[in-house]
Amino acid sequence: MNKRDLLNFRDLSREEMVRIFALATGLKRKQRQEIPHPLLARKCLAMIFEKPSLRTRVTFEAGMVQLGGHAVFLGPNEVQLGVRETPADCARSLSRWVDLITVRTFSQSTLEEMAAHASVPVINALTDLSHPCQVLADCLTLIEHKGELKGLKVAFVGDGNNMVHSWMEAAEKLPISFAVACPKGYEPNREIEEQARKDGARITVTHSVEEAVTGADAVYTDVWASMGQEEETAKRIKAFRGYQVNERVVAMAKKDAVVMHCLPAHRGQEITHEVLEGSQCIAFDQAENRLHVQKAIMVWLLRSFKDLDDDPWITT
Repeated sequence: MNKRDLLNFRDLSREEMVRIFALATGLKRKQRQEIPHPLLARKCLAMIFEKPSLRTRVTFEAGMVQLGGHAVFLGPNEVQLGVRETPADCARSLSRWVDLITVRTFSQSTLEEMAAHASVPVINALTDLSHPCQVLADCLTLIEHKGELKGLKVAFVGDGNNMVHSWMEAAEKLPISFAVACPKGYEPNREIEEQARKDGARITVTHSVEEAVTGADAVYTDVWASMGQEEETAKRIKAFRGYQVNERVVAMAKKDAVVMHCLPAHRGQEITHEVLEGSQCIAFDQAENRLHVQKAIMVWLLRSFKDLDDDPWITT
């Protein structure tokens, strides 16, 4: 089997995304039934994290253990990509020792350099440009709450950040529409938006919260200042003042709309405490599904779907 990577949604076909959702559902069921599923027995995952993390680190590390393998965490002081050695040299060395590499970094180019020189699969665990693992978990969560993705409208309120970029790419693969409302000057990457539109994605980019949220099946938000933007916090709080997901904004969506947040949340900024703790919010279901989807991604990268189709544990 040729090496595969997951750097963004261009690395996945629609069929593969659907199969990952199905595999994640099977893995979730087996875990809840406490049935062992060592699909990656004796495999090792290297985790290079230049950014701090709770959900991403724990779900990848715990997930690899649950699959029968082992994970090695490498923090920013241990690797120092581009300082102690190049991403290429790091990738070439790790490839001699481990079976998978997951990278959480700032620059998409760092991730791509590692993937280009690694002989084992590389997973994007977040860059400033995209966050595919989170959006795959979000889609699985929407399937659980809405039954299917077909025809759903997802509305994002806030910064045109890496989450927005991955949602725009996902909208090209999946039968959903995506709208984002952001202040002037904080729109998503134009090249990513234009490419997604060219590929057939149904996307709306607007400065109007009401335009984006009206008719939405899901209302999504994220922090206003991401990691690496801490110095802009005061400026961003002022710019995003009218882009808070509160009860008034949620009421603009469909009555049965869900509220989503990739966490961590800054209560009182991008989302109110009442909405985050309300009955429509599914943020912690999203967090749980990071575990199951990332397990499915790792299995997909190291084993073929055809191989898994013959495995009775996934079909029972």
